[in-house]
Amino acid sequence: MGATKRWLAAIAILASQSATAAVLPQDRSDVMYHSYSGDGVSIDGPSVLLRKKIGNKVSLSANYYVDAISGASIDVRAQASKYQEERTETTIGADFLHNKTLMNLSYTNSSENDFEANSYHLSFSQDFFGDLTTLAVSYSRGDDEIRRVGDESFLEEASRQKFGVGLTQVVSKNMIVGFNAENVSDEGYLNNPYRAIRYRDQNSARGFSFVTEVYPNTRVSNAFSINANYYLPYRASIYGDIRYYSDTWGIEATNAKLGYIHTFGKAWILDAHIRFYQQDKANFYQDLFNRPDEFTFMARDKELSTYSGVSGGIGVTYQWQFSSDAFLEKSTFNFEFDYMQFNYDDFRDATAGGPVGEEALFSFSANVIRAYVSIWY
Repeated sequence: MGATKRWLAAIAILASQSATAAVLPQDRSDVMYHSYSGDGVSIDGPSVLLRKKIGNKVSLSANYYVDAISGASIDVRAQASKYQEERTETTIGADFLHNKTLMNLSYTNSSENDFEANSYHLSFSQDFFGDLTTLAVSYSRGDDEIRRVGDESFLEEASRQKFGVGLTQVVSKNMIVGFNAENVSDEGYLNNPYRAIRYRDQNSARGFSFVTEVYPNTRVSNAFSINANYYLPYRASIYGDIRYYSDTWGIEATNAKLGYIHTFGKAWILDAHIRFYQQDKANFYQDLFNRPDEFTFMARDKELSTYSGVSGGIGVTYQWQFSSDAFLEKSTFNFEFDYMQFNYDDFRDATAGGPVGEEALFSFSANVIRAYVSIWY
C-alpha cells in the first residue's frame, strides 16, 4: 500500500493536481524557460526555484520569474502600436510541519513599469483517517498599484482576497479523488487603463472611435472543481478534472481536462492531455456601442466576451537516478508543449475592414513551451 500511495502521489504531482500529504517538500532546485506566442504577443523568460529543508520541521523556498512581453494583442492593435515590457515576480515561502499538519506561508511581489502587486498566502493541510484523507484550507490577499505610461498623475489601487478549501481522498489503491472550492473578492480599479470600448462615430473615417472602458469596482467569483487520478496496472495513469466558475459580472465558465501518463523503462515519462474551455460574456460587455456613454459600465476586453477554446499538449520527462551516497539524489529534464485554439462568438476583428459591426469574428491560436531541469539533493 505504501509503494502504491507514493506512486499515486507522484502521478498527482505530474498532473498538477492537489493531492497532498503531511510531509515537507523535498530539497530541490528548478531552472525553467517558458515561452508563449499567440495573438501577436510573445512572452518568454526564465524562472529559478530553490527549496531547502532546515531540520525536520521547516522548509524554505524562493522563486524568481521573468516575463519579457513584446507585440500587441488584437484589441491593442486596433487602437495603438506594439509595445515591449518586462514583468518580474519574486516569491519567498516557508513550510512548517507539525505531526500531520503542514502550514505554508509565502509572499510574492510582481513588478512592471506600470504595475506593482504584493500578495500574501497562508494555507494549512491536515491528514486524517490513516493518511487517506487530506483537508486543505487557504487564504490569500493581494494589493495592487496601477499606473499608466505617459500619464504621471494616473494612480489607482485594487485589493484581492481569496479563500480556498480542498479535500483529497485516496478512494482505493488505484484512485485518488479531490474536490476544491474557492471564493475571490476583488475591489478597486479592476480594468486595464489601456483598454477601450469602440462606439459608432460618423465623424471617424473608420466609422467608429474608442474611449476608455468603465468597470464596476467590485467583483466576487466562485469556482468549484473535481479531479481524479486513476492508476492503471501497467505503470500508467489517467487523470482529469472539471471546473465551474461564475462571478457577479455575469460570467459563467466551464473547463474540462483529460490526460494520460505512461512510463517507459526506468527513465522516461510521457504525459498527453487535452483541455476544453467555454465561457459566457460579462453583463456589460459589447463589441460595439452606440455612443461613448451608453451605459454606466462598458467593456470590450475580449477576455470578458463569449468564447471557447481547446488545447492539446504533450510533456516528456527524463530522469537520472544517482547513487544513494551521492550529494545529488536525482535529476530530471522536462519538456512540455501545448497548442491552443480560441474562437470568439461576439468579439470582432476591428482591423479586418468591412461594415462597422459586421467585421469577421476573431480567433487565434497560440503555442506554449516549458522546458526545465530539476535537481533533488
